[in-house]
Amino acid sequence: MSLEIVTIPCRTDNYAYLVHDEESGAVAVVDVPDAAPILKALAARNWTLTDIFITHHHQDHIDGVDRLKAETGARVIGAVADIHRLPALDQAVREGDRVRIGAVEGTVIDVSGHTIGHVAFHFPGAVFTADSLMALGCGRLFEGDPATMWASLQKLAALPPETQVYSGHEYTAANGAFAVTVDPANTALAERVADVARARAAGEPTVPALLSLELATNPFLRATSPEVKAQVGLAGAPDAEVFAEIRRRKDCF
Repeated sequence: MSLEIVTIPCRTDNYAYLVHDEESGAVAVVDVPDAAPILKALAARNWTLTDIFITHHHQDHIDGVDRLKAETGARVIGAVADIHRLPALDQAVREGDRVRIGAVEGTVIDVSGHTIGHVAFHFPGAVFTADSLMALGCGRLFEGDPATMWASLQKLAALPPETQVYSGHEYTAANGAFAVTVDPANTALAERVADVARARAAGEPTVPALLSLELATNPFLRATSPEVKAQVGLAGAPDAEVFAEIRRRKDCF
């Protein structure tokens, strides 16, 4: 089984992802900030969209769903917990449910925190995290509390380290500028920040990123680190408390 994944820039800093099962020819999209660039990418590849996966209800992730559904007839899949504020769903899912793109099976993960009802979709070698786990960051806590988000991030951190993390925005440079303030001695982080600067100067996206790289450099996943705990004045504190302090600092950065 093999998935071909295409990154589609939308709006000013959003990403949608086309996911093509090469065996069956099925094609899904994860989130639809705007239908036009997705339709253009489908036409360029002569692909027919079969599925629309929605991670959460924020408008910059669902704004183009109705048009895309109308023009392609694709099935719409989203969280049952968010059903009251999503476009009409053909399949409502919850944590642990299995979903398919053609011959490839994936799993739904509840990653509430940024919003309540936010889900991620994990397929072999890839996880689509939208605004939960982001490159060098995590989403602002609009609805959930720090303990909820920390628990969600721990689910993602437990996936195989070779998993590619497909997040919802091009925020990596800004996230890196903050990350070095709470993890200044991390040489892997310094190298990544430099790599991100080079990529952005060349107009290249900085996502996806390997989970192993996030584990090594993302300060929100490194709330377990004694060095990070000491840096934020919480040596020996519980991991969730350290995460909450890092999130508070990022909100004020």
